[in-house]
Amino acid sequence: MNPALQGLITIIVGVGGCVGYFYFSNVFIDKVLFPAKGPHAGRNINRANMIRPWLFLAPALIALGLYLAYPVVETLRQSLSERIPGGGYRFAGLDNYRQMLNDGRFWEAMRNNMVWLVVVPAASTAIGLLVAQLTDRIRWGSVAKSLIFMPMAISFVGAAVIFKLIYDTRPVEQDQIGILNALWLQFDGGIGSVLMLRALPALIFAAFAAMVGYAVWIVLRPVIRNSRSRGGPVAIVLRLLASVIGVWLMVLALISVADIFGADLTYGTPQTWLTIPFWNNFFLMVVLIWIQTGFAMVILSAALRGIPEETIEAAIVDGANPFQVFFQIKVPQIAGTIVVVWTTITLVVLKVFDIVFAMTNGQWETQVLANYMYDKLFRANDWGVGSAAAMVIMLLVSPILVWNVYNARKEMR
Repeated sequence: MNPALQGLITIIVGVGGCVGYFYFSNVFIDKVLFPAKGPHAGRNINRANMIRPWLFLAPALIALGLYLAYPVVETLRQSLSERIPGGGYRFAGLDNYRQMLNDGRFWEAMRNNMVWLVVVPAASTAIGLLVAQLTDRIRWGSVAKSLIFMPMAISFVGAAVIFKLIYDTRPVEQDQIGILNALWLQFDGGIGSVLMLRALPALIFAAFAAMVGYAVWIVLRPVIRNSRSRGGPVAIVLRLLASVIGVWLMVLALISVADIFGADLTYGTPQTWLTIPFWNNFFLMVVLIWIQTGFAMVILSAALRGIPEETIEAAIVDGANPFQVFFQIKVPQIAGTIVVVWTTITLVVLKVFDIVFAMTNGQWETQVLANYMYDKLFRANDWGVGSAAAMVIMLLVSPILVWNVYNARKEMR
């Protein structure tokens, strides 16, 4: 059957089925189960109104139970079981988890996921916030926002294919179709190479370290000064945790500055970017940052527009410069939105699979948890360890998901 015709039939059957279900369920409640007539008409109407929402929710609840609850229970069961030769399962306790914890590839995946967890949400949120602030100050800001948001319409695999072409490597005697290598071959070690490949990256890392240091100071200042705005014990712990992460990022940035000036750059030789250990993880992260920046920009732009103008005008009258207005007036007022954006991107990062699978397949020290799970389940056919890895991913995602739901309900109240 033609795919277009098949899609059209699916839409018609799906929409028609939904309309038919809701129509006939109403008829069943009002005409058969609780008819609004006779001596108990009032009681029947009340009962019908009590049951109707649950009847409408029933398909969604069944689907959630079938596609969410059941897989979780079954995955947990398989993570505690092992296959018996000839078919069937037997209880294995925590053996699969012990085997997983003794696997070096698992710890490689955990390490890489933690790096992704720090870099991608921070970079996407920071760039999205910067773009949201700048595009609101120019005439063609709407056009710029549309272009930056456009990658959100591309699938992860599609984006991975695009960037795989950007990172492509050909032999020296052939023309480079990869943009990155085409640019790389333009450098010959002269003053331009020093400025572009050493001074500029070092300046970017140093600026990043300075920005993170300033953010750490803003977070720690209420605690150091014993201000009331520091919050309760939980808030203080979160501030200290955020500060430790910030200091760690500063140290990494400063180490990177030293590495840049100490690196031995092979000019004139095309680089296989995705096979360079450690740095290839960052080349993969760029893809997800490119996609998620548009999401962060849209949400944060709406939050910035919702800031009362009176607070900004009062700060300007008091002599605040643009940086002070942005960091001390605007950012604190949209802190809740920043946290929501950050945690939402964090959920995406913890489940990242498509980009790694399509670009490196976990080779060259780029393994991540979701790809590790896929390898165990469908390549090694080790359902026990694969299910254990799936449970680890769920345990990492669940607290952040609960936090987001809690904050959403808190704001609604």
